[in-house]
Amino acid sequence: MTTFLKYVSIFMAIERMIIIIFDAGQFFQVMVIANPLSDTVFKWLMADNRIARFFIQTLLEETVTEVEVKPQELVYDKEGNSIMAASFAIFRLDYVATIKLATGEYKKVLIEIQKARNITDIMRFRNYLGKHYMKEDEVIIDGLTTTSILPIVTIYLLGFKLPEIDTPAVKVSRQYINQINHQVITQKNEFIEKLTHDSYIVQIPRIDGKIQTSLEQVLSFFEQKYYIDDTGMLKEYPYPIVDEDMKLIADALHYAGLDPIKRRMIETENEAYRVYLATTKELQEKLDFEQKARLAAEKTVQEMLNELAELKRKLGTT
Repeated sequence: MTTFLKYVSIFMAIERMIIIIFDAGQFFQVMVIANPLSDTVFKWLMADNRIARFFIQTLLEETVTEVEVKPQELVYDKEGNSIMAASFAIFRLDYVATIKLATGEYKKVLIEIQKARNITDIMRFRNYLGKHYMKEDEVIIDGLTTTSILPIVTIYLLGFKLPEIDTPAVKVSRQYINQINHQVITQKNEFIEKLTHDSYIVQIPRIDGKIQTSLEQVLSFFEQKYYIDDTGMLKEYPYPIVDEDMKLIADALHYAGLDPIKRRMIETENEAYRVYLATTKELQEKLDFEQKARLAAEKTVQEMLNELAELKRKLGTT
């Protein structure tokens, strides 16, 4: 960051204002926005139907004409340690969106933001997915509510890196392949569609500020840089706003960063995250110690068995 932008950061941190920057012969705004990696902030974004539709269709690269987003609420034990309770749940906030594509097809989109890696992630994801495969959904067709089993699409927003994959966005896409002649089958089938699914994975730490495509523009809001303080709650958004949908997201994030109530909610979440990291680190260290002890014990037993076998061999030859 240039010295000029550092001073801009300081000014914004004090005033919480939009700053006008002159760069390459053009004026554009550098906004202070709330960090959308926060579950509180992401929930605020997805509560807006137009933002949710734009976000989902940009990731899916398909035109979405209707969307109904239903956040899966988390309930904390208010009489107990709410911070401790939040620490085990708030980084697993899930959303279910029923969408209608331009083709008239309905789908169920499962959106999950996972801030930190956990040793139980994979099993939890599988259980969560299994529950939705078992669940029917209500959709409104021609003004009438009907129950249907919808095809599923999953979107995972990860706050950590998958070491083998070095791109910020991955699409895992199905194809129908004729196994006899290996030709691609273009016709879809209801049985197959409702028992298999496409998946989209975003690695937030790999977002690098490139904004050449629509997807990169949307993901740029999640870039984990340009914080204005040590909490990571607020950050600068130093890129031009290219269209009305992007402006809606920027304005929503800007408002979330300024609103005192939402700020307090974000602060609570950050404290929960701190507790969560400390607790999971302690658990991981305990598991690592137990695993090392078990491996050492197994090695000792194996060495004893080898010595016994060697002794038997020597006794057998005398």
